[in-house]
Amino acid sequence: MPKNNNGPALPTVGALRDEGKALRNSAPRRSHDDWEPSARRRDPIDLLVESSRGRLPELLPVRYGRMLASPFAFFRGAAAIMAYDLSATPVTGIQVQACGDCHLMNFGIFASPERRLLFDINDFDETLPAPWEWDVKRLAASFAIASLENGFAKGDARETAIAAARSYRERIWQYAEMSTLESWYSKIEASVVEAKLGRAERPNHADAELERTAGGEWKIVDKPPLIFHITSNRRGALADQVRLSLGEYRESLPPERRVLVGRFQVADAALKVVGIGSVGTRCAIVLMKASPTDTLLLQWKEARTSVLEPYTKKSGYEHMGKRVVVGQRVMQSAIDVFLGWTQGPLGRHYYVRQLRDGKAKIAVDDYRPAQMEQLARFCGWALARAHARSGEAARISGYLGQNEAFDEALGQFALTYARVNESDYTALKRAVRQKRIQAAKV
Repeated sequence: MPKNNNGPALPTVGALRDEGKALRNSAPRRSHDDWEPSARRRDPIDLLVESSRGRLPELLPVRYGRMLASPFAFFRGAAAIMAYDLSATPVTGIQVQACGDCHLMNFGIFASPERRLLFDINDFDETLPAPWEWDVKRLAASFAIASLENGFAKGDARETAIAAARSYRERIWQYAEMSTLESWYSKIEASVVEAKLGRAERPNHADAELERTAGGEWKIVDKPPLIFHITSNRRGALADQVRLSLGEYRESLPPERRVLVGRFQVADAALKVVGIGSVGTRCAIVLMKASPTDTLLLQWKEARTSVLEPYTKKSGYEHMGKRVVVGQRVMQSAIDVFLGWTQGPLGRHYYVRQLRDGKAKIAVDDYRPAQMEQLARFCGWALARAHARSGEAARISGYLGQNEAFDEALGQFALTYARVNESDYTALKRAVRQKRIQAAKV
């Protein structure tokens, strides 16, 4: 083992791999395929309702309505349920900075500060140090569920999950071979992904959220109940609340970016309903202007306690916006220059990012098995790269090895979880019929 003149001996990649391999004794790779819900498993609807506490009550029917769209839509909104289930699955004890909501629709294309288009994880609301297995299992399950929804045979759905796990295993092995800086600076170019999958859908810059006034300036358009202004309450208009939070947000940025943000002023702000899992949290579109036509569109998004926290260690950050930002800075290959955090006048925590920055969606609704498997390989690659930045690539790769024992186990786990997810989705439909909860299609 090589010596470090400034401290204790540094472990080699080989030694760390041996440590990882030894963990197979306590958590055999094949053991990841034998999960079944316990007879004492909590009611999934109770877990769902608990995860809705503290959200805007008038938007909860929208949340449940969006989850009713399909089993995969339900899965996307049910990160809290899966976190509960994953807590009962085998783990090695190796922890990484985990995404926490690692499903295939939380990967996509965005622009780096150098204006390069990259493919990576793009949602970190639930990020927290946690077992690496939890992210891989949620990713594999998402591919099986989305594949079944596309009409794939069970065997093909299983293969997409295996493809994600195999790619993760192979790539984490490669990252363990790299130098620390080479691994940290690694990126997946969007052109590589689009060459295999076709061009991703890029929204219009102005999207449907902005329109020009007669004088040529931009403003946010109301589209209730999904986009709407709050003109007055006990804390004033939403734009005024954002202005009160602007100072703390600027302080969360590096000094040179404070100069950049300082050139803009808050011009308008409106609440916006976003995604599925985030519906009901407080999320604002903020229009910033450096001149009447020189604009910047930011997202002010509420940050809550991670769904993983009840099952692992508490976050080291009291501010949940900072938890999200630091986790994203650890995991993501290129960071939005406007990424920061702040606290609202009522004490709620937020993180801030650009709403549009070269982002593109990969629509999988019409994918066939070969395309879905290819996307699974890219997502597994991106997840391995993100986990490698936590410094555990060698031990994880030693545990996983170079055969397909873990991949095959994840394929079976994903199909099992797809079946359980379908049952939970049916339970949601039953809860709506019984008026236990309300749902609205918007």
